[in-house]
Amino acid sequence: MITVDLTQAKLVAHARRRDVRNRRFAPLDAVIAKQIPGTDIAAIEAQRQAIRDADATLQAKIDAASSIAELKSLWPALPE
Repeated sequence: MITVDLTQAKLVAHARRRDVRNRRFAPLDAVIAKQIPGTDIAAIEAQRQAIRDADATLQAKIDAASSIAELKSLWPALPE
């Protein structure tokens, strides 16, 4: 019988969550780094904050998961 350690599975989920967050930030970070004239930095920062908010929500859900099934149900929120 195969068993999955919930604590370790959460660590894997968090690593995947961070990877997805970083990939979502990358294009926005590039725009900010380039300092392109006429760029609406406030709009870019708003998009970055939306990513942070969604990530914080997902982080809380991963931390609160009490079973592997519950943790697996969060995977659609973690795109490839």
